[in-house]
Amino acid sequence: MHLCCSPLYHTAVLNFATISVQLGHPVVLMDRFEPEALLALIERHHVTHTHMVPTQFRRLLALPQVTRGRYDVSSLRAAIHSAAPCPQDVKRQMLDWWGPVVIEYYAASEGGGTVITAREWLERPGSVGRPWPGTQVRVLDTEGNDVPVGQPGLVYLRMGTSTFDYHQDEAKTLASRARGMFTVGDIGYLDADGYLYLCDRKSDMIISGGVNIYPAEIEAELSGHPAVDDVAVFGIPHEDWGEEIKAVVQPAPGAEPGPALTADLLAFLDGRVAKFKLPKTIDYVTELPRDPNGKLYKRRLRDPYWQGRDRAI
Repeated sequence: MHLCCSPLYHTAVLNFATISVQLGHPVVLMDRFEPEALLALIERHHVTHTHMVPTQFRRLLALPQVTRGRYDVSSLRAAIHSAAPCPQDVKRQMLDWWGPVVIEYYAASEGGGTVITAREWLERPGSVGRPWPGTQVRVLDTEGNDVPVGQPGLVYLRMGTSTFDYHQDEAKTLASRARGMFTVGDIGYLDADGYLYLCDRKSDMIISGGVNIYPAEIEAELSGHPAVDDVAVFGIPHEDWGEEIKAVVQPAPGAEPGPALTADLLAFLDGRVAKFKLPKTIDYVTELPRDPNGKLYKRRLRDPYWQGRDRAI
């Protein structure tokens, strides 16, 4: 029994459901994600496979321990996740709860990707795995040359001999190509064994005082604070440094936004990230702008700060 717990207009979930039906596996669909309802469905239908996003993991983990322990999820063989970075602490908690069934993949709708099992991830925390069959993954510099192992660069993919053009956008098509491969703008690096690690999207990278800062690292650490339900980090204008770091936090239920929480969050980050990566300011919102699949609309938060500027990140 396969369970789809995201809206079906999500391409990956639609493919997951279609393949499941073609293979003859019954499929349970959730029109709206509710964490406890998900657990009940897994127990009732003895679900073996599901496709999720990290936001759903977080909502599951937010359930009281007594609620989580009420349901039997031992039927699960594969809880596949993608679509957004998953904080390491969140993934470890899911592995502790559900066991070694949490499988991650990284892919682009243009073609190609990587996959990593739970066992591999525990050996290489933070990796999104090695290329799946037929896929080539390389990390290149701005000149199209391979970068050394462990050094960040643009991640390029190719799936077999397939190719594509962006519709009526030759400039975008050419800008995304190098050596017969394409990039969607993700920055990452490869280790000596060919495992890929992602840093962030190039478009989200903060350049402060000439130093490259990856918001995903700061977001992952902040998300581990019990008072943080969701978080976004991005760059805003600074006259001297070019950009400074802004964090926007969705407080967890019961957490009171304000100066005391800000001080607590900064103290929590101190020692977890370098001092130059600490947010200069933290704002609070009731809910971050995400689509039903967990994708964060970071531009909605960031763009107002760059209005009227010659340069917009």
